[in-house]
Amino acid sequence: MKKIFRFLFKGILAFLGLLLIAFVVLKLLYNEDIPQGTSGKPADELASKILDAIHHKEFTEANEIHWTFRGVNHYEWKLEQNIVNVYWDNYRVSYQTEYPQTSFAFKKGKQIEGEEKQKAIDYAAVNFNNDSFWVVAPHKVMDIGTTRQLINEDGKEKLLVTYNSGGSTPGDSYLWEVNEMHQPIAFKMWVSIIPLDGIEATWSNWKMTDGGFMLPQNRSFFGLEIPVTDLKVLPSAN
Repeated sequence: MKKIFRFLFKGILAFLGLLLIAFVVLKLLYNEDIPQGTSGKPADELASKILDAIHHKEFTEANEIHWTFRGVNHYEWKLEQNIVNVYWDNYRVSYQTEYPQTSFAFKKGKQIEGEEKQKAIDYAAVNFNNDSFWVVAPHKVMDIGTTRQLINEDGKEKLLVTYNSGGSTPGDSYLWEVNEMHQPIAFKMWVSIIPLDGIEATWSNWKMTDGGFMLPQNRSFFGLEIPVTDLKVLPSAN
């Protein structure tokens, strides 16, 4: 029995050692400093071209966006009402995006209160902020609380967007690369939840939604597809 325990213990140590080595290698590969560029009119002009390319005006007029993330969290985002219904397991939270303190939480169809309610609302908030970003991030390049810089890199104009407030992780920065039509095709990230600096995700296969604005059908990170499924847009009734 002791031999088996020692064998398992050595195996765990070896595995942890490999993980540490892998992390160090990745950290060396992805250790870019955030680039510095030109703020003001030049950056805002590129941001406006991106928003025009993906029909952002129509996005602001959309009624609802529905999707599932990781096959776990399901969202029904009512943009005109600033409400998103978040479903997971036996829970549903009617999350008020502008006034979170007025949100409601339910378990198995019954309204809950107290600490359980707050935990459910916190879960809905954090996951909605993350999961919705992977759906509509290109439409957020001129959100309130953002700053922008025009970056000239590799002979291309790129847009660095920093989220100074709002969301769950203020201070995060994203460097957008666009194609000749100014549709985003990738961004590099400097974010607090990932200990690698300048890691890249791709955005591709842009399609027009029923709401008259564009969203990518594919998003990948480290070669793995970001699990956004059941994506549906309900246009405004107006």
